[in-house]
Amino acid sequence: MKIYTYDNTFEGFLTCVFDCYSRKDFPVDICSRYGEQRYLFVESIDVPTNPIKAERVWKGIQKHLSGKNKQLLFYAYLSEELGIEMKIYRFLRRMFSGHLNLETDYGDPDVLYLTQASQKVKKEAMRMMQFVRFQRTKDRMYFCGIEPKYDVIPLIINHYQKRFTDQRWLIYDLRRNYGILYGNDKVEEVVLTKKQFNAYNGQVKEELLHEGEDFYQKLWRSYFKHITIEERKNLKLQRQHMPRRFWRYLPEKQEAN
Repeated sequence: MKIYTYDNTFEGFLTCVFDCYSRKDFPVDICSRYGEQRYLFVESIDVPTNPIKAERVWKGIQKHLSGKNKQLLFYAYLSEELGIEMKIYRFLRRMFSGHLNLETDYGDPDVLYLTQASQKVKKEAMRMMQFVRFQRTKDRMYFCGIEPKYDVIPLIINHYQKRFTDQRWLIYDLRRNYGILYGNDKVEEVVLTKKQFNAYNGQVKEELLHEGEDFYQKLWRSYFKHITIEERKNLKLQRQHMPRRFWRYLPEKQEAN
């Protein structure tokens, strides 16, 4: 029995898929080399990421999937669910073998699982576009710390890049400890070793905030409070549209916590 390990990137995973086909292997698992050791007495093959191999697999995927599902497997991968790699791998084995109508074969538990995981990830990405609140720092950087359920930052980059083209901003994933920095028409992935913000709610230290930031946050809270009609307040409906797990990141909800 064999397991394939990789660097926990989608490109690395696709490289594993390429090598499995090259070696005519069907491993018992494909998993991150940084995860917990789940197997004893198996042969472990560590696969270095190869962009050329990954690109070949990705092009093959694009040729076989229909237009609306071309990103299906990438979205499902971002769910980070335990065992997602093998579900995708089994899906690919069936797809490359010429199985017809695989995308809608919901009788296959892998197809159903991947479709549902993809939908959950897309829904979480939409929430990140709705509930992100930036804080302006003294160096004119707009910062937002957030903790999405899934690794959706790659899916929201384009949205914010188009919306805030003339500003410097950083969206940081507190759970996964990495973020996306935009400035000078360039996007790059960053990891902060010295964190000048609260790891619980993403709030930047007060001494680093722009002098007008506190005023605008208070103004926003006041506006939110005064447009609320107390007699029509429906907390159940509010939590349905604005999940409580996001409240600690929202200035308008901080007083309600």
